[in-house]
Amino acid sequence: MIEYQKLNAEDAHLMLSELGDVLQACVKDGASVGFTDPADRLSIDNFWKDKIYSLASHDCELLVARDNGVLAGTVIINYCGMPNGRHRAEIAKLLVHPQSRRQGIARQLMNQAEEMVWGKGIYLLVLDTRTGDVASELYRSLGWQTAGTIPLYAKSIENTLDSTTFMYKVNR
Repeated sequence: MIEYQKLNAEDAHLMLSELGDVLQACVKDGASVGFTDPADRLSIDNFWKDKIYSLASHDCELLVARDNGVLAGTVIINYCGMPNGRHRAEIAKLLVHPQSRRQGIARQLMNQAEEMVWGKGIYLLVLDTRTGDVASELYRSLGWQTAGTIPLYAKSIENTLDSTTFMYKVNR
């Protein structure tokens, strides 16, 4: 059974190892999520520690999915703190552990993230994804629009430079 929950900083801190495990597994599986070396656990853990600090300061929110009690997926909502951008947020680190894929976890995490931000009066969401990734199909099926593509944007774990597609969704 899949269960979803919003974590606060204290809960996320207690789950630091599990959060790192999911991110590490996704990077090892080839996900383009900012990391190029799945063995670099220090960088992965430091990323989550920084996010936990952001959770504590309410700069972001973290939703997770558990599959029979085991952490299976994450999504981060990063809020814009600048006065001219408080109407928008960014979706980041939509991760589903490779062993938990094809169960609708990513779709449900996205639906919950959108519902959360729309309920706060945010009406623009943005994200970026490696061009051609299966995630692009998910985002399009959820009504996301392509803003554009930048070539040679991010290095992969295979040391190639991939294009990135920027997407957005408006709720007005």
